[in-house]
Amino acid sequence: MVPVEVQAHGLVVSHDVMVPMRDGIRLATDIYRPADSDGNPLRGEFPVILGRTSYDKSNPVIWIDPVANAFVPRGYVVLLQDLRGRGRSEGTGDYFHTANQKEGTDGYDTIEWAAAQDWCSGRVGMVGASHGGIVQNMASLYRPPHLSALWVDVAPTNAFRWEVRQGGAMALHMYGALYLHGYDSQEIADDPVAINRIERGAEKLREEIWNQPFNPGSTPISVVPNLEKVLMHYYRDGCYNDWWKQESLDHAQHYDRMADIPAVYSSGWYDPFAAETSEQFVHMAAKNEAPQRLILGPWNHVSMRGKGSSFVGEVEFGDSVRWGDSVLNRERFRWFDYWLKDVDTGVISDDPVRIFRMGGGSGDFDTSGRLKHGGQWRYEKHWPLQRSVETAYYLSNGGVLSTSLPENSRLPTSWVHDPENPVPSISGNVTGFYEWITLPEDLDGAYVPQRARMRSLIPDGPLHQKEREHTVVPAHRDPETPKLLSEREDVCVFQTEPLEIDVEITGSMIVNLWVSSDALDTDFTAKLLDVYPPSTEYPEGFHLPLGDSIRRARFRDGYASEKLMEPGEIYLVQIELPPVSNLFKKGHSIRLDIASSNFPRFDVNPNTGEPIGKQTCTQIANNTLYTDAEHPSHVVLPVIPTK
Repeated sequence: MVPVEVQAHGLVVSHDVMVPMRDGIRLATDIYRPADSDGNPLRGEFPVILGRTSYDKSNPVIWIDPVANAFVPRGYVVLLQDLRGRGRSEGTGDYFHTANQKEGTDGYDTIEWAAAQDWCSGRVGMVGASHGGIVQNMASLYRPPHLSALWVDVAPTNAFRWEVRQGGAMALHMYGALYLHGYDSQEIADDPVAINRIERGAEKLREEIWNQPFNPGSTPISVVPNLEKVLMHYYRDGCYNDWWKQESLDHAQHYDRMADIPAVYSSGWYDPFAAETSEQFVHMAAKNEAPQRLILGPWNHVSMRGKGSSFVGEVEFGDSVRWGDSVLNRERFRWFDYWLKDVDTGVISDDPVRIFRMGGGSGDFDTSGRLKHGGQWRYEKHWPLQRSVETAYYLSNGGVLSTSLPENSRLPTSWVHDPENPVPSISGNVTGFYEWITLPEDLDGAYVPQRARMRSLIPDGPLHQKEREHTVVPAHRDPETPKLLSEREDVCVFQTEPLEIDVEITGSMIVNLWVSSDALDTDFTAKLLDVYPPSTEYPEGFHLPLGDSIRRARFRDGYASEKLMEPGEIYLVQIELPPVSNLFKKGHSIRLDIASSNFPRFDVNPNTGEPIGKQTCTQIANNTLYTDAEHPSHVVLPVIPTK
């Protein structure tokens, strides 16, 4: 990296500058400018870094410290803006979580307003994560002339596919996320009763998720009508309809409209949106002349930023993955200094893909009990990796997973799916799925930040697949039920023999299952794991999850329409797993778990075949998986040949 000399400036801020949009609505914007030693704005023109947010532009942890206080001293102007209908902006009633019709034009108008100011050099870059990444993509759709570079972090691009309706089921973390957006919504700002209902609901989230079906007026979200409308779409719209097609929810269908400008797309293997991040990179790199970059690390939705961490969940990956704001900003400075200030940082010479291949560590445990899984960073020229070999691993009765084709005599595997006792989610790729800690009564009015009260209902990172105290299970369940997921009778485990050589997989995966059921509709889930050999700490071996997903049977032929099952008929069901990069060491086993529920990561199929989200009862389903030569159920893994 070429060293860059940076003159440190002071900072001066103008709060709540009301920037006009084309329809007359004004958006509250804090403007941070370089200042002299007396606190006066420096004369001259500076490039702009813009962050647009639904999570409060004055948040010191998300915006002020890592963006304003970092970029302004380097000679940037930073604009932080509350979205329409959020924070101090106008537009009450115009906010629908991420289904906001005017997001693209608001971004365009803000960028062009900034470019017209006498302190702007005419170049505007954008930063932001999650919703802050969505708004970057939305602005790019409208191609504002002065938008010059992006850094899009952990951003969904198709809400239907991965964010909300994964495989046709509802990803319930978005139900949890609506509590965040409801609690500080403008619509109930002066209604303490409504605020209290949201707050009490968030405190009882692990109880609220069992109160299904969700009906209008039945959940705490109903106190914010706009968000309740969103929830009902999220929960009931199982088909890909016109609501899902709106550009704010599916801008992936509009990639060709996006600006041809330099962009970085970053995510983590344990982030819900790794697939979308990598797919956006592929599309944009193919269509754009401007350089595009992809970064995928062993992070969840937040661990790349903030203080940074060398571990996620119960797994340690090493100090090289401990980015946090300091390393992230070092990389962002290289990127934006080059594209917005013409400083030769060497970034143009980087290979376009940077991934962290997990695995290869000692397998020991640190003093905190975390597994030393390890891994290494490497640069690549392409994604997906051109040298990967799609390799089928076949499922056989008796729990065998191998590259050998099954025999005709193989018997099917059957299990009972009881919606009242679903397979619990030990961990998962989730975001915003927070239950709020109830505050003690003796605080004497002391202020406790909202986010300091939150803990994820499903730990968002890899955990050994064994239940623990915080695992969500039915209140009525027999306490003697086995705690290892692999011991449940409704989880079908298929595992290779201990590997004789190291095996690396890097890329996305497809699971093809031949199945039948005595129900009109049911679900099929798949989870890929790296199973460690037995150890003193884990006599059964550490069961390291790498990725999971689901398919609702009525959507086995796609999401344009629903097709219920004929009881006993055999169907091919395909489950798409998100991308991952992992080295299975010699002596480890590759494992695939098949079941019919993964709750509360996904809503539970009642098995009745009733309209989505409007069930009146539940019923037990007897499900069967076929693994013979005529029905060769298998998972396709992207194996990287050894050198």
